Amino acid sequence: MAKEVAIDAPKASEDASKPRDPPAEKPSHVMRRMYIVLSYWAIILLLGVPIWWKTTAISRANLPLDDMLQWSEGKACRPVFPLQVSVRADSLPEQDAQNLVRLTQHALDDLNEFSGHHLRLQLAKQDQQADEPALTINLTPGKDTTASLDQHSPVLDITYPPNSIAARNSAASPLASFITDELRSIFAEEQSIISYLLSTSSMSGGIQNKNLSPEASQALDKRTSRTLRYAPTFHLTFSLFTDGSTPNTWDIESALDEYLRPMLDVLRPLHNFTIDTQLQLYATPGVQAETLSKDDLASFINAAEWPLSPSIEGAPTINFVIYVGNQKISLDAESETSQSWMIPQWGTVYLLPLPKSDSHVSSATLKQPMLTFGGHLLQLLGTPKTGSLPLRLSALARIRSANLLLRASESLGSLARLTLALPSIAIPNRVAEGVSTTMHHLEQACSNLGGKSGLMHARIAAEEVERAFFEKSMVGQLYFPDEHKIAVYLPLLGPASLPLIMGLIAEIKRWIARRKQKKEDGKEKKSQ
Repeated sequence: MAKEVAIDAPKASEDASKPRDPPAEKPSHVMRRMYIVLSYWAIILLLGVPIWWKTTAISRANLPLDDMLQWSEGKACRPVFPLQVSVRADSLPEQDAQNLVRLTQHALDDLNEFSGHHLRLQLAKQDQQADEPALTINLTPGKDTTASLDQHSPVLDITYPPNSIAARNSAASPLASFITDELRSIFAEEQSIISYLLSTSSMSGGIQNKNLSPEASQALDKRTSRTLRYAPTFHLTFSLFTDGSTPNTWDIESALDEYLRPMLDVLRPLHNFTIDTQLQLYATPGVQAETLSKDDLASFINAAEWPLSPSIEGAPTINFVIYVGNQKISLDAESETSQSWMIPQWGTVYLLPLPKSDSHVSSATLKQPMLTFGGHLLQLLGTPKTGSLPLRLSALARIRSANLLLRASESLGSLARLTLALPSIAIPNRVAEGVSTTMHHLEQACSNLGGKSGLMHARIAAEEVERAFFEKSMVGQLYFPDEHKIAVYLPLLGPASLPLIMGLIAEIKRWIARRKQKKEDGKEKKSQ
């Protein structure tokens, strides 16, 4: 017995020195660990991800992108300005008058090369009440064929000799040719301006005036760059600057009432005007030379020291400056000089020479500056130069209607392309409502371009689409690229997700190992 114990003792010591394997994990513990890992991932996937998706989802209202692009490409609207011209020929028999209108209309249609702007003649009858025409032609018999525009109303008075009336079966008439030439001359500038606007827009629809010369296009381009952008209200600032202590008073209120307010009242259907005045003593101009060259005009305004009023309550400001001094503007010819110049989209400067002893500027002295300001104001607003003032203002309304219609349509296209280019940008419901309102008013404006309501609908459409395009929540996201999201999420989710991912991987490996072990145990049992 002693020998057997001695022999077994080394084996026992060897077994004690070997590292022991950990006890087998209980199945209940394995399942508990698995449930813990799965519960974490279940909470993340079933609760965390939906909450994150809901709270960070981008709200994108549905926009009619196809319709918006059609407006910008000119497929939804074909801009046409049908102008009604009423012909009054009370001294002619009705059949002769109808024949004259027919011949004149045929001549106008044959010569018209711009289908977007056409005249429609109609014979005015005493008992018939029609819409107010763009122009009324009064035909009265006389010795010679003459034409004169009424300066206070859109009326063209034409006298004709009796022998100028063509026979009823005639295909031509001298009087019809004369009326055609007069009408084409009256509306030629308006037609060229609208044709130029369409030719520079993507909404042209192929109705440009093909005979618009490069020289005319260049002149119209200068006119467009000089004209102020349309606004319902403009603020007019009248300033008197002098380099000394005199003059220190001026009759600006009486001068405005006498020379300028009548014209502003005529412009009321198109624009509202607010007015303020100021007088500044010891005002030094940027250039003090006695004769100013064209290069000096750009630096004459001393914007750093002269208190020129900025835009008030969002209304664009038009500045009219009178500077008292003996300076003159040198023109191209050495002997020619001028007293005023117009600054595009800004206003006018008038150099008023006065004796040093005069301390007051009377209303009579301000007459010429006020008349100059009135003419320049019409140019800054984009009024055509030819024709009577009522015709020029009605043409201005149609030109502004076309400009606003094109601008609103192009803005719709820009908004649609922006929406397609940035899928991650938010589109609030306000933008969708603004687009819907814009398209509604664009349809109304397109069908009433030759009428008074066309300007109102085009203005509302332009305002609504600009408000939608410059929505604050959309503008802010234009400068938030996707790379910023990585910079925000990675420091937050990286440390939190790493243990979860590693734990899930480890648990999957254990599960695979247990599956393999079960298969091996099953094979051994079968082999035994």
